[in-house]
Amino acid sequence: MSRTRTRLRLVTIAAAAAVVAGLGAVTFNASAAENSADASAAGASAAGASAAGAEFRSRGIPAAIRPPAGSRFIGYAAVTSGTQTYTCTGGVFTGASVPEAQLSGSVGQIHHYKGPTWEQKRDGSIITAAKIGESAVTGAIPQLLLQVNGHSGNTGILTKANYIQRLRTTGGTAPAGACTDGATKAVKYGAIYVFWA
Repeated sequence: MSRTRTRLRLVTIAAAAAVVAGLGAVTFNASAAENSADASAAGASAAGASAAGAEFRSRGIPAAIRPPAGSRFIGYAAVTSGTQTYTCTGGVFTGASVPEAQLSGSVGQIHHYKGPTWEQKRDGSIITAAKIGESAVTGAIPQLLLQVNGHSGNTGILTKANYIQRLRTTGGTAPAGACTDGATKAVKYGAIYVFWA
């Protein structure tokens, strides 16, 4: 059993390294490694978690969306299927979008939805957060740094989170053209969410 856990930890670390190395390689479907990496980062070795966290903190990450100094890497999850939904106002799709996404990664399976809210499917931990930093991405929704402003549940991996990064975004921008007020439009997107204590 301990050998199985060790292998799973190595897969988790390898998946995190592969995600970071593959800049711009996020798609709407998770890789087999990401889907199999359903173990918490807390279970990974301290050295492996530290290395993965350092990659998400600095390599190619704009200063505006880095977590504060001293933050501790918890883990990450990539969008396996997701949309950003816009509402037509004044004849155009504009304003804040509403996420609806399934995520998978070293923090397990996460449901991301309106709020914005992140809910860990297995342990039931839930967090909400608000944007505190942004970095524009051409042709995609911006990368973000969010600060957690609400926790639900006394246990679970997300109860430790204080900051979330939305990185490596693809798609998800508001539809162009005229629309009828009140109409909604869901647009596919991809991203990696990184959780910090």
